Amino acid sequence: MEPAARPSYIAIARIVRTRGNRGEVLADLHTDFPSRFDGLGEVWLEFDDGQRKHVTLEKSWSHKGRQVLRFAGIDSISSAEELVGAWVEVASKDAVPLPEGVYYDHELIGCSVRDVNGELLGKITDVMRILGNNQLVVTGPHGEFMIPAVEAICKSVSIAEKEILVDLPEGLIDLNK
Repeated sequence: MEPAARPSYIAIARIVRTRGNRGEVLADLHTDFPSRFDGLGEVWLEFDDGQRKHVTLEKSWSHKGRQVLRFAGIDSISSAEELVGAWVEVASKDAVPLPEGVYYDHELIGCSVRDVNGELLGKITDVMRILGNNQLVVTGPHGEFMIPAVEAICKSVSIAEKEILVDLPEGLIDLNK
């Protein structure tokens, strides 16, 4: 399969431990849309070694800020223990549509960042989500630095072209290397 044709996935939860003795697991949410678990039937589990397993989600409910998940064929503590640490993912084509001007982290990672004069500043390697202050981590000729993900600085975002145009305040690159 061509690299561009490979499906991509979005993590929506991470399994943190077993729950009970019937194969249920407890997962931390990694989605802004907890209701997406309602009626969700098919998911992928990605393990630390990069292996992926397609599974059927039989049942899911919220419990004390986490999500309890029950998968088909997982009916004991020992089989549930094998899932601890796995990411619960959906295909990116099944992502919840976002409003205009709002982007998924995976859409931003890999984007080139240019200043308003056309200088290539680097590529986005990560998105740090700090309460009320999201930062784009950029790696390039100036080393690694962060850019606040705000409209006043990020003048245009083109996911199709994988490029972000920024107007940086003077000294920002040197300030947060």
